[in-house]
Order: sequence, then C-alpha cells, then structure tokens
Amino acid sequence: MAPDTPVRAARSSSGPSSSRSRSRGRAARPSPSLTVRHGIGFARNPCASLLRLYAEAGTVASVGTRRRPFVHLFGPGANAFVFANSGLFRWREAFDLLVPVNGETALIVSDGADHRRRRRLVQPAFHHRRVAGYVARIAANTDAALEAWAPGRTLDAYAELRAVIRRSTVEVLFGDRLAADSEVIGGRLQVALAAIDRNFVLQMMLRSFPNPYMRRVAASRAQVARRVDEEAERRLAEGGEHDDVLAMLLAARDEDGTGLTRQELQDQVISLISAGYDTTSAAMAWAVHALLAHPDAAERARREVAEVVGDRPVQAADLPALTYLDGVVNETLRLFPPAVLSARVPVEDFTYAGHRIPAGAMVFYSPFVTHRMPEVWPQAGRFRPERWDPSCELYRPATPSTFLPFGGGPHRCIGSTLATVEIKTMLACLLRRTRLRLVSTAATPTSVTAMRPRGGLPVRVL
Repeated sequence: MAPDTPVRAARSSSGPSSSRSRSRGRAARPSPSLTVRHGIGFARNPCASLLRLYAEAGTVASVGTRRRPFVHLFGPGANAFVFANSGLFRWREAFDLLVPVNGETALIVSDGADHRRRRRLVQPAFHHRRVAGYVARIAANTDAALEAWAPGRTLDAYAELRAVIRRSTVEVLFGDRLAADSEVIGGRLQVALAAIDRNFVLQMMLRSFPNPYMRRVAASRAQVARRVDEEAERRLAEGGEHDDVLAMLLAARDEDGTGLTRQELQDQVISLISAGYDTTSAAMAWAVHALLAHPDAAERARREVAEVVGDRPVQAADLPALTYLDGVVNETLRLFPPAVLSARVPVEDFTYAGHRIPAGAMVFYSPFVTHRMPEVWPQAGRFRPERWDPSCELYRPATPSTFLPFGGGPHRCIGSTLATVEIKTMLACLLRRTRLRLVSTAATPTSVTAMRPRGGLPVRVL
C-alpha cells in the first residue's frame, strides 16, 4: 500500500458509550460470511482487509466463532475505551504468541502488579535525557554504514538499515561487548521473530504440540539468553564501571530491596533488543520509502538538515530544530504504524457501542485503521508531513486515541522515545550523506507485529 493510497470513507455505527453490564446491549456475534471474507483477505493483505472490515461493519466487527469471537473495535472512541479500562483486560493471553521471542516475563506479556513492578524497574533507562545521550552513537553507526553505499550500487535499504539499528540498539542499551555480537544475536533472534511473523492459525498449530520447528526456535532464543547471562555475570564481577541500560537493570531494586530475577533480566534484555530493532527498522524502511516516493518532501527535509547540521555529524542538540523532519517521522508512523493492530482479552463481559462482548473473547483495536480514517485525519491516505505544523490547514492535534503508533495506556511501548529519536537521527544522516532512488515505487505491507515492505526496500545509490 503506497503512501498516497486513498482511503474510502467508512460507515460508522453507534457511538462510543460503554458499560460492563451483562444485561445491556446485543451480543457481538460473529458473522460467518464476514468471517470467511475477512479471513481470506487478512491472509493475503492484513492492512487492506482491516480497512475493508471497518468500511463494511463499522466501529464494532465480530469475526471468528461464537465459542471464540474475535471482536474488532475501531476508531478513537474504541482506543480511548481500551486505554481507560486497562483493568478490564488481560495481556498475557492476548500476546501469548510473542512469548517465543520475548519470554514469559517480558513487559508486553505481563499483567497487573507484575507489569507495574517490571515497568517501574525498567522505565528509568528510557528517560528523555538518557535517550538524548544515545544520538552520537546512533549517528556514528549510521555514517559508518553509509560509507559503503557507493554511487551506482543497488541495495536493500531495509536490510542495511536494520543491521545498523540492531547494532545501535544493542550498543546503547547493553554495551560494546554485546554489540560486538549483534549480528550473531540478531541471527538467533530472527529464528524466533520469523516464528511469530507467521499466519496466526499456523502459529497456534505450531504452539499446540512438540515439533522440530518450535524446538529450533527455543534453542535459538536460549543461545541469546546464555549470552545475556554471561554479560550480566561479567558486569557483576567488574563492579559499577558501566552506565547503560543493562547496568541499570542489574542495579534496579524494589522498595523491599529485591531486583529482577535472572529470567526477568533475560526477558527484558531480549525483548528490548528484538522490539527495539524489529519495529524500528520497519518504520525506518517506510520513512525512506515515503521520502523517495515524494521528492518534494525529501528535498525540503534535505534543505532543513543542511541548514541545521551542515557538514558535521548529527548531534542531539540538532534534533529539536529539525521540525519538518519531525513531521516526516510522525507522518510515517501515522501511515505505517509498526503494530497494525493490538489485542486484549476481557476478564468479564462488557458493552461497547451497544454490543455486548463476552469475557474471554479476543478484542482488537487498530492503530492502522484509526490513522487512516478520513473523519479523523484529513487526506488520511496521503503522505503530508506538513500536516504536523499547526499553521497547516491539514493540522489536527494528535491525541492518545487518534495517534497511537506505540499503543497507549499503561502498556504504551516503553521504548517509543528511543525509536523516534533513532529514526530521526538516521534520516538526518541519510539526507546529509546520500541520494537514493527507488527501484520500484510499489510497496506492499507485510506482517502485523512489525509492518514492513514485503520483499525489503531495493534502492539505487545515485
């Protein structure tokens, strides 16, 4: 789906009023015909299928079976309801398919008190001031990679930049020794990432019985976990010489003096690495594609970088002045949020927009659909970085329910600031040092957990 793909206005259903009452509202029962159409369409193109589902069914769409309905809640009202009622939902069941990569105790699969505790211990590592300190390394790694981008060369920008992001993520969060192994770590994690990138039905089948494929996934992740253990043990033996996220995680303590367990430490490190480079590299690929597909936007961004940065390396102090580039990043995340949809499992029946949704159902909300609603975003299917400038007629203030590329509520992505800073820094480096041309302007999204261009992003260096 290209950045300028128009989006058809959708039929809306009743308003966003909601309740936890069992007696109010009609049951959100799956439609067999809608289930078949959506299932076939989702397997072929999840993004296009979700837009069609909203256009056909409105703000509440139920597919699946009566025994296990999949209920899609679309639009800002639905997003606000889900975020405001976090206690109504469980995460663990909804994100169970991510466990082979992230682990049993990762933030994204944690609920309730466990989630609050783990997030409290991890959160300080992603403070804005700390993230600003990562810019120099991110810029240096990007510039070093771009040295090999010789004019006339054709390359996969997605794969190339993904490798840079992986190294930078491991380096700034967990130190030089793990960064030296970033390619090996990435290769091992990719086995697990490939497993959760498969069709949902196939994933559930593979998880339901012992098989060689899932044993290979587990073995690959276990190799990364052992490497994390080795580094943690070396850090503890060396004392307090390091100032990075791993050092903070090792030192983090609750009020009663307890810290993260060995498994918790492994899972936080591995999930931060995998999410940090998988989703960020997907968004980075779309940003590059969007700029190359819109030469006027690319030139405007290039001029801004030249005026602010000049010939020296990109620095943290430059980023606030790159306001148009901010718009490029935000517009990319609006059109191409890495997580196309997110899931929750309600712990009790509730009513939303006149529909009664049972406990145990799989409830989805979709940043992708919200971001492409013309009633929310004027010219919703168009790549218009200027819309983020308050003086532009397209400007609409972003709210947590209308702009949610990193989710929302208590489970909002903990690395969102790092991701946006990394994308912005790398784009500034690219614009300063290279000129590229798309091999093909067509790009089809694939994956709903880290939406990226299918087949990568072939470009020619000019």
